[in-house]
Amino acid sequence: MFGTLSDRLSGILSGLTRRGALTEEDVNAALREVRRALLEADVALEVVRSFTDKVRERAVGAEVLKSITPGQQVIKIVNDVLIDTLGGEGEAISLASVPPVPILMVGLQGSGKTTSTAKIAKRLTDRDKKKVLMASLDTRRPAAMEQLAILGQQVGVQTLPIVAGQSAVQIARRAIEAGRLGGYDVVMLDTAGRVTLDEALMAEVAEVKAATDPHEVLLVADALTGQDAVNTARAFDGRVGLTGIVLTRMDGDSRGGAALSMRAVTGKPIKLVGTGEKTDALEEFHPSRVANRILGMGDIVSLVEKAALTIDAEQAQATAQRMAKGQFDLSDMRAQLQQMEKMGGIGGVMGMLPGMKQAQAQLASSGVGDKMFKRMIAAIDSMTPAERKNPDLLKNSRKKRIAAGSGTSAEQINKLLKMHRGMADMMKTMSKQKGGMLGKLGSMFGLGGGGLPPGMPDPSKMDPAQLEALQKQLGAGGGLPSLPPGGFPGLPKGVTPPAGMMPKLPGLGGGGLPGLGGPFGGKKK
Repeated sequence: MFGTLSDRLSGILSGLTRRGALTEEDVNAALREVRRALLEADVALEVVRSFTDKVRERAVGAEVLKSITPGQQVIKIVNDVLIDTLGGEGEAISLASVPPVPILMVGLQGSGKTTSTAKIAKRLTDRDKKKVLMASLDTRRPAAMEQLAILGQQVGVQTLPIVAGQSAVQIARRAIEAGRLGGYDVVMLDTAGRVTLDEALMAEVAEVKAATDPHEVLLVADALTGQDAVNTARAFDGRVGLTGIVLTRMDGDSRGGAALSMRAVTGKPIKLVGTGEKTDALEEFHPSRVANRILGMGDIVSLVEKAALTIDAEQAQATAQRMAKGQFDLSDMRAQLQQMEKMGGIGGVMGMLPGMKQAQAQLASSGVGDKMFKRMIAAIDSMTPAERKNPDLLKNSRKKRIAAGSGTSAEQINKLLKMHRGMADMMKTMSKQKGGMLGKLGSMFGLGGGGLPPGMPDPSKMDPAQLEALQKQLGAGGGLPSLPPGGFPGLPKGVTPPAGMMPKLPGLGGGGLPGLGGPFGGKKK
């Protein structure tokens, strides 16, 4: 998400911070590069002009240019204007109406409208504990109704029974009545789409809206379509009146133009973004957090929230207690690798950490990533319980058997064992360290055992204001409490975090991250 734009803007703005004193011409030159970067990201021209004008107006004043850190001041201004362009404060889907609350889903064919309908229904069911009914109004696309019914079974949400021969308006009225009689909290109406905008599509959507009076009208748009998505939003808003936007495929190679343009051009908030194919790959859109990611400042708040949702508290507590005793076998390592996968993989986690842009790029070029972790998990799965508990049992014959069973090689098994030894040594060191560093890291995710660093609140008990304050604190180099126990396994030598981002542990040195010796990091002293 925003990968290319983030790289360009980070490079441009970091050049300002290295200059020291700035002149008005320095700022104008940087803004010309910013303008070019935004246009290359397919941001609408009117939005680019407005963005650069706002930054220039605030950045060329004497108060900024003559300040002690003018480069940092300009970056803050760019960040503030970027947040404002993206919508300022994030808005969630509103359910403040008499149930059943109708939610009308509109958009072009192929934008991911039906899948997004199921994702939102699952989110409302799981997180908000709402009783949801889904209904497909698509009478034209073959098997469209059957598709929604299958998705409903997958996410555990009821769908309206299919009755052949009914029009979209008749189905919509039947869905609202079924929602009322069945005691549903929300009724989601998935309308038909077209390959392109046409009068028949708009007329049908307008008729459905008039018949159901939806509380929310959400446009589902493909983020990869760039400025075409903006034209689609304008057309739907002018005809049916949108209340929000759902952007799909934000996990692809999207340049970010649609997200930056749609909010500014239509004035409608982006409420949700799809970040993958799975039914739970849906996130709320927070302008301040997205702006921080674009400028390479990380997104610790989202990382903490994602960890709170994905971590098994009981398993984490048991693991933390074992680690506190210096115990760390291959089953523990497997649990940490799986936890990393649940949180979006190592690339996704590093993308949310402040100042990790360079390390993330080094990681990508090294060939080490989530595929490597999957092979490691497969290798551990091919071991017997005794072998996982005592890796010293793994001699050549056993390694060959494990390699054959997991589709890996003996060399890869050796690397896995070497990594495990490094991580196990780190756990022993941390368990002996005065002050309980392991407990401090673990308790950030509710793992217990030692408390947080001085002055650091428990994120599980934070309100939104405190979470935002945590983001600012960590962005200023306040440490990296969000590591799962064992750190980031599998990083090659040279992939290092910025200074101050990792705890300094006795007995661990070299390049790479703590506890990873040999080819995965520095040499262990």
